[in-house]
Amino acid sequence: MQQLNAQIHIENLRLRTYIGFNDSEKENKQDVVINVWIDYPSTEASQSDDIGKAVNYRTICKEIIAHVENNRFLLLEKLTSDVLSLCLKPNNVKGAKVTICKPHALRFADSVSLTLSTQRDF
Repeated sequence: MQQLNAQIHIENLRLRTYIGFNDSEKENKQDVVINVWIDYPSTEASQSDDIGKAVNYRTICKEIIAHVENNRFLLLEKLTSDVLSLCLKPNNVKGAKVTICKPHALRFADSVSLTLSTQRDF
């Protein structure tokens, strides 16, 4: 049997948090839009239908929500790095990519976003 690789995509998770270092950003929560891609080898889960062999994306999503909504961040880089670390918590995750957008962060722009990604060697 060939190796099957899965990619989970949590798409457009809309949350509010304190992000930025200007006075108005420190005093008011802002919208952020989070996109996450999580890669993992899924042969065992695909063949067995055993939830213990899969990545529990619901748990990861709940952890992201709690972390983002209950903390303050000066930099988009820090927020994105923290979310990326949460995606890598399950041992069977081989890589992840996170993009976080701040809508209306710049005048005349729809949003500003930052993407971080990493891969693990198995």
